Amino acid sequence: MNVECAIFGWDVGGAHVKVSMLSKSGELSDIAQWPCPLWQGLGHLERVIDSVFERWPRARDPRARHAVTMTGEMVDLFADRAEGVRVLVDTLAQRLGPDTRFFAGPAGWLEAKACVAQWREVASANWLATAQWVAHRLKDAVLIDIGSTTTDIVPIVAGRAAARGCNDATRLVSGELVYQGVVRTPLCGVAHRIGFRGEEANVMNEWFATTADVYRLTGELWPAHDQHASADNGPKTQAASRARIARTIGRDARDADEDAWRDFAFGWREKQMQILTANLDGVIAAHPSLQRAPLVGAGCGRFLIETMAQDAGRAFIDFSDLADAPGADKERREWIATCAPSVAVARLTQHENTVAHPGA
Repeated sequence: MNVECAIFGWDVGGAHVKVSMLSKSGELSDIAQWPCPLWQGLGHLERVIDSVFERWPRARDPRARHAVTMTGEMVDLFADRAEGVRVLVDTLAQRLGPDTRFFAGPAGWLEAKACVAQWREVASANWLATAQWVAHRLKDAVLIDIGSTTTDIVPIVAGRAAARGCNDATRLVSGELVYQGVVRTPLCGVAHRIGFRGEEANVMNEWFATTADVYRLTGELWPAHDQHASADNGPKTQAASRARIARTIGRDARDADEDAWRDFAFGWREKQMQILTANLDGVIAAHPSLQRAPLVGAGCGRFLIETMAQDAGRAFIDFSDLADAPGADKERREWIATCAPSVAVARLTQHENTVAHPGA
């Protein structure tokens, strides 16, 4: 492979960093995700960058190309999002090289020095990068990316991203951004009342358990995605998960058998599905042409999107099928879909280069 043309796509979040590598031939050579609790300090990002260089020594070569999108600017390490973008851009440009480019949605690609004035376009644009790549491949669809923390719901209409919201604030209003994920979401943020053994109970507003506990018990959370500490910093076992979800309704795990707690976990799953489905319905209602459009699933929680598609009688398309990675095995497909924004910025960079230099 000619290292001069290696492309690295970065998605720098507040909880994870995802990186994809494309070879000169356009092959998606490798992809990885690292936990990065950025709210605890910039040192976590520095360590991830070191890990990237260790995994892919060619990433530190000045001829490598780095394309970045981000959401990490919103963490409370920074006074505001403008500072977050500036600090992250400076850190990444210093470590990855001055030619590092940053995805800015409709503003295109920016060099580091331009991001200070145009920070609004750079901030939390990773959803749009994924949507733009999907729009290259499908005329009409609804992209849903369910991650560890959030869910993006993006309408694709006539081959373009047709979101009503353009940033986190407006997307929260439109329902195109939902703070529901399958790992880090506290259960008290999913429901205030829930059924258990035929009775409805209030839910304790305490960080006793997270959705990771639910999906460990339903058997749907891939262990490789279970990268963050549990609510009590305890074990990530089914027994420990039963104890944690029991606390949400003032009980102990010994108050019921394993089947009862598994049923309880599916009850939490249903509550989260109701939230996601309600937001999906609202997004689709604004776009009549999408009434029969397929759902494109991305993120570590896309197993829920398959269920949503089945319930609605819609086709389901895994994002990995749109990533130009023929022959990828099951594990590689899992990472492609989970790290969709990083794959998208790498592919968009490659596509732009191909259009600009068709003979290259």
